[in-house]
Amino acid sequence: MPINLPVTPVIKDAESSPDMISVSDTAFGVAFNESLVHQVVVAYQAGGRQGTRAQKNRSAVRGGGSKPWRQKGSGRARAGTIRSPLFRGGGRAFPASTRDFSQKVNRKMYRAAMRSILSELHRQERLIVVQALSMSEPKTRVLSEILKPIDALQCLIVLPEADRNIDLSSRNLPEVSVSTSQSLNPVSLISHEKVIMTAEAIKAVDRALQ
Repeated sequence: MPINLPVTPVIKDAESSPDMISVSDTAFGVAFNESLVHQVVVAYQAGGRQGTRAQKNRSAVRGGGSKPWRQKGSGRARAGTIRSPLFRGGGRAFPASTRDFSQKVNRKMYRAAMRSILSELHRQERLIVVQALSMSEPKTRVLSEILKPIDALQCLIVLPEADRNIDLSSRNLPEVSVSTSQSLNPVSLISHEKVIMTAEAIKAVDRALQ
């Protein structure tokens, strides 16, 4: 059964009355699954960790090919190489190695979590749909004037495709981010107070989550 979302007018068409846009209840009308959303968010953040750390063990440290002193008679402890962890300049006993932090998340789980987040945003009235959003030139002041009347200075703007002017205009607004419908992710959705989607973008998201 379709869900009708109101289309909020922006400054340029403030005189017109808001229209309605229909989306499917399978993407914007499901129950909130907190445990699933938590699992997907943690997995998404873990996948962003580089894990590029490396230390050398005794075999990777240069040198130490010869025995430093004879086995017996010197009064010192026996040693086979000066690159032992006991010596300065030697390898580490338990070196840190490159690690892959990524966690496996099935596609069905990921899509279900996205549906759950979007549905909860709709229920909390934090999802704002606008007919279109475009700028002739990059101006932070102009974008701020568009967002103020709809009380969305802390928001994620979702566009159907990348818009350089809007992207540049949002850079000086610390709590405003811009994304496309293709690169939308659960962390971005839950990290902002409100989510603004254009009509074309929300249709693309609706189709992708079917």
